[in-house]
Amino acid sequence: MKNIMTLLSGIVFGLGLIISGMTNPAKVIGFLDITGAWDPSLMFVMIGGIAVAFVGFKFVQDKTQAMFDEPIHLPGTTHISKELVIGSLLFGAGWALAGFCPGPALVTMGAGYKEAFIFVIAMIVGMTIHDHLFKACRK
Repeated sequence: MKNIMTLLSGIVFGLGLIISGMTNPAKVIGFLDITGAWDPSLMFVMIGGIAVAFVGFKFVQDKTQAMFDEPIHLPGTTHISKELVIGSLLFGAGWALAGFCPGPALVTMGAGYKEAFIFVIAMIVGMTIHDHLFKACRK
């Protein structure tokens, strides 16, 4: 049952990304192009996502177990670090250049788009480099 619920959650999330236009790089870049032909429609998608996440976090904040007795792991820190700021800037730059962020890229890759494959491979390489550099800095 747990695997079925996980699959259904992923399907609903993927369909939401497709319906909202988040898997269309041209639409995403149009949203990010505030000095050109700006398309504000994705702002409503983000506001809806923030609202749903806010309610979800409030619902689980005092719980220790999720459905099917899985542990809940919420972020334990709220301080803004140098690493968070740098990571956010890199994420935003990648999003603006490619028109993809990780979730929509995986959905679009599943539809067979070559650009999404390239983005996901580059994302994995970047995450691997980060992990190696972060481990080296911690030693």
